[in-house]
Amino acid sequence: MDSRDDENVVRRRRECLGCKYRFTTYERMEAPRLFVVKKDGRREQYNRDKIVAGLRRACEKRPVSESQLDEVVSSLERQLFSRGENEVPTAMVGEKLMEALKSMDKIAYIRFASVYRSFDDIGKFQAELAELAK
Repeated sequence: MDSRDDENVVRRRRECLGCKYRFTTYERMEAPRLFVVKKDGRREQYNRDKIVAGLRRACEKRPVSESQLDEVVSSLERQLFSRGENEVPTAMVGEKLMEALKSMDKIAYIRFASVYRSFDDIGKFQAELAELAK
């Protein structure tokens, strides 16, 4: 019925020829395989859903829309895939996500940073808050 190209997604409106039900499909180009290297050296295949879930948790009850989160993850993916490497350290992924959250919502940034950086004492957490307050 209708096809529209977005930046990285093709949106198509379709109609079932049998029952005339209309629905939307989204087609995204399959990216090359990318692995993230964990702090302990393990390698996992890159998982967009896992990143979106972490961002959603950090932005829970905050004025951050789903489209903003999607744009953050899409931007991250463009940066990662443009490197042309098969592996990327999780530290780089986390830092890039924290940069995006810092400019989008300070509370979501602190939530994400507290989990990502695993603050083990209140002093480190206070230092991060002081840095953010500057």
